[in-house]
Amino acid sequence: MTLLRVEDVHKSYGDEEVLKGVSFEMDRGDVDVLMGPSGSGKSTMLRCINRLTEIDSGGIWLDGTPVYDPETDVNELRQDVGMVFQDFNLFAHLTALENITLGLKRVLGVPEAEATERAADHLAQVGLAAQADSYPAELSGGQQQRVGIARALAMEPKLMLFDEPTSALDPELVGEVVEVMRDLAERGMTMLVVSHEMGFARSAADDIHFLDSGRIVESGPPEQLFQRPEHDRTSEFLTGLQSNGH
Repeated sequence: MTLLRVEDVHKSYGDEEVLKGVSFEMDRGDVDVLMGPSGSGKSTMLRCINRLTEIDSGGIWLDGTPVYDPETDVNELRQDVGMVFQDFNLFAHLTALENITLGLKRVLGVPEAEATERAADHLAQVGLAAQADSYPAELSGGQQQRVGIARALAMEPKLMLFDEPTSALDPELVGEVVEVMRDLAERGMTMLVVSHEMGFARSAADDIHFLDSGRIVESGPPEQLFQRPEHDRTSEFLTGLQSNGH
């Protein structure tokens, strides 16, 4: 069952064409990884899916709903799409628990007691039950990112988007975030992940889409791209990642 369909999406900023006809599909429960050099359009593609950035042409459908139809309620759409950013985006004056309950109460209208219970459940899911009353400044980067993941999960989205979720972390903290993402994949969460973490891509991805200069150069399961890439550009990029220890 197709959950996400991206068809011939184009996006420019001024004279710079960032996405040049990107197309791919994801079924419910799939984990897909977008890889590619800096500036290849990966983060822009994520932002187009939940309309943080508007496309110029093409189409995107989420669970059959045309994302760019004027009739589509953007706020309802965003409730179905969880987003985890590279820089955490937590509210510094709220505890970990409060960061999660805020959206539940304000966006979904969940009563206080139920919101607190749901938030606590999701904190436990990412291994942070004991940090419910901690403020972001009291948490490590890895813990902050896990709160960010719990916050997105609490909205019970159909699709989770991860925009380089480990790039702002110290190397020793990367593993704890990747572990949470792997657990989500095993639970059947549909996830589209921009990441250069090859270990995660190898073990959790159904498909990898390699972007270069705004186009998908090559798509396929991890073993194909890592062991038998069809394009020299893919091979060159992945070899570079491996030599940098990803």
